[in-house]
Amino acid sequence: MPLSTSSNFAKPDDAFRAIVEAHRGLSDEQSADLDAALVLILANHIGDLDVLCQALALAKRRITDASQQQQQQQQQ
Repeated sequence: MPLSTSSNFAKPDDAFRAIVEAHRGLSDEQSADLDAALVLILANHIGDLDVLCQALALAKRRITDASQQQQQQQQQ
């Protein structure tokens, strides 16, 4: 099964808001723990190692790309 990267939410802004609100009032450490727990819960829900690996690669690529763009902007 290929990774779906299009929104599956009827109201994607509400989904984003729910994630942001879940972090409200948490320390940085608690927020990181929440993210880690959520990743593990959702990875288990997906239950497909190939899809999980695709998602991990995409997330890592986005972080790497953003970091490279930031470095390029700082050099200009």
